[in-house]
Amino acid sequence: MTASFLSFPSFDIERNGVRIHGRIGGKGAPLLLLHGHPQTHAIWHRVAPQLAERFTVVAVDLRGYGDSGRPAADAEHAVYSKREMALDALAAMRHHGFERFGVLAHDRGARVAHRLAADHSSAVERMLLLDIAPTLAMYENTSEAFAKAYWHWFFLIQPPPLPEALIASDPVRYVRSVMGGRHAGLAPFAPEVLAEYERCARIPGTAESICEDYRASATIDLVHDRADITAGRKLAQPLRVLWGEHGAVGKCFDVLALWRACADDVSGRALPCGHYVPEEAPAELLAEALAFFSPLQPSLPQTGAIP
Repeated sequence: MTASFLSFPSFDIERNGVRIHGRIGGKGAPLLLLHGHPQTHAIWHRVAPQLAERFTVVAVDLRGYGDSGRPAADAEHAVYSKREMALDALAAMRHHGFERFGVLAHDRGARVAHRLAADHSSAVERMLLLDIAPTLAMYENTSEAFAKAYWHWFFLIQPPPLPEALIASDPVRYVRSVMGGRHAGLAPFAPEVLAEYERCARIPGTAESICEDYRASATIDLVHDRADITAGRKLAQPLRVLWGEHGAVGKCFDVLALWRACADDVSGRALPCGHYVPEEAPAELLAEALAFFSPLQPSLPQTGAIP
């Protein structure tokens, strides 16, 4: 993690008893950054300093990850639903006085961003998502190739306590196996950043939280997604989607077609990398983000309470 990103002031807020941790820095229109699995906000270390020259960057750890809280699971997996995680993100932005903002999100964070834009359309001005297709579409169109590449999707949703026990027995091995098993191995990850991912994976409760995140995506999150489809709700914000040409998402799915089924204004393309776009292709991502988010405007303070 570059020194300039580490110099961003850190913050902690609490929503419904769950601590949400993050960093904020820069100046200009607000831009929310959401990371993926099994990582933390440190994934943005190669692009956040440059983004902060143009935007006020707020990078948070999702609940269950990084230094954010790890609430106990519930039978419906609602505590780790993307709806709850979206409310965490919204609370973090409003804590800093931002009512309307852009969102740049990767992997699990991009699924949170999708729900945030759907549930709180007035808050999200535009959104750039990295290496995902809509969750429901990915489950409904799962192929043998996708199941082999994304084996962890199906491992993590198995009933407790087996997945948790296996992860907790060697969290570092789990992180290195998941991240190192993709296109570029562990080469894209700076040693100090990989060490940060490993540190957070060892925090008690992480294994349970990771599993609950995925169990929610296979249950209650799909209920919410299907409700949007039934009601004819589509995302109205400008949406740009980027994916790695060497990753499974672009190979297994028609990414743009699937997003156009649930959003009105969609563009995107593949980048010359694998899944971990912010760390594998930071220069390309930075150019895309600066161009896409250039219309963002400063936000007025928001004083409304978050459920």
